[in-house]
Amino acid sequence: MLDVFLAFLRLGCTSFGGPIAHLGYLRTEVVERRRWLDDRTFAQLLALGQFLPGPASSQLGFAIGLLRAGWGGALAAFAGFTLPSALVLFVFAALLPRISGAAGEAALQGLELVALPIVAHGLAGMARRLTPDAPRIALAVAAAILLLLWGDAWVQLLAIALGGVAGMLMLRGAASGAGAPPRLAYGPRTGAALLMAFVALLAGLPVLARVAGGAVAVAEAFYRCGALVFGGGHVVLPLLAEAVVEPGWVSRDTFLAGYGAAQAVPGPMFSFAAFLGAQLEYGAGGAAGALLALLAIFLPGFLLIAGILPFWGALAARPAAAGAVAGINAAVVGVLAAALYDPLWTTAVRGPADGMIALAGLGLRFAWRGSALAVVGWCVAAKVGLALAGWAPGA
Repeated sequence: MLDVFLAFLRLGCTSFGGPIAHLGYLRTEVVERRRWLDDRTFAQLLALGQFLPGPASSQLGFAIGLLRAGWGGALAAFAGFTLPSALVLFVFAALLPRISGAAGEAALQGLELVALPIVAHGLAGMARRLTPDAPRIALAVAAAILLLLWGDAWVQLLAIALGGVAGMLMLRGAASGAGAPPRLAYGPRTGAALLMAFVALLAGLPVLARVAGGAVAVAEAFYRCGALVFGGGHVVLPLLAEAVVEPGWVSRDTFLAGYGAAQAVPGPMFSFAAFLGAQLEYGAGGAAGALLALLAIFLPGFLLIAGILPFWGALAARPAAAGAVAGINAAVVGVLAAALYDPLWTTAVRGPADGMIALAGLGLRFAWRGSALAVVGWCVAAKVGLALAGWAPGA
């Protein structure tokens, strides 16, 4: 459990770039660096997370912790990955005026650049393993083109679904999708109970919220957001706005300020719930509200992935399902490649100097095997140095 917590705490402090980028960070940490999983098992968990509602990267981390150290490991992975961003967002409103100068803004821009070399490194490793032949390379390229032409969140889900269908037809029995089922400390009966709990809470909390109100209504709103969002990350923002801004629990200006802060911190976007929970003017607030919102928004995704895991290995071992998993993973490579350009490159790179900093970070990561922390240090220091030297952001 301690090993899992420390590994995910490291990820929680360095995983910039959003939910798609986190997949590359996770693979580098648990497959390449620590060798807790092989690529085949990682690919199975990755494919499963893509089709479930909830925060995909956090669900993947929860499942990895579950396989590594049981329920305690799952909770340790969640805590390590989520606490850094949640704590930062909890206090960010108070600190924001102090980092409003040129150097502070440059440091935030440097953090945005970090995702480029880290994601590119993770993408290269995933591509080697998950697209080893021409059909899967073609699926990855097709998914990337689809995302680059139409970048909406639903198109990402469509690309992954089409990858699964194409894999079922073209890649039946593909080796990268099959393999031994994940080893769990519980069986299908527990899995079915977890799935029933997910449905019971989704159906029952609205009824309880109308009766009790207060904290129960807050829990219901955040649970509903976590249960109904597909794609995770930024896709949850409209649901959260509807849940907390429209009823007047949080002002629109406060919501937008928290959203801006969430762009600058590592870890899961769902940690934004901690900021919102702390700012609630109804039912709860402060530390209690932050904790309630955070647990409620993550709970449905964790119930789903833990409930389906006992059944997933047997399904993925079937030839048609193995092909679908292989196709899904090839499509994920394409999705990650498209995300490397848009939004990561288009958002973070504001001029040639930014591009050179990102490329140097890529060289540090590839040629000199620099750690993620070294890349963070380089990108932030370079941007702050240019700002202090009077270099314009677009130069």
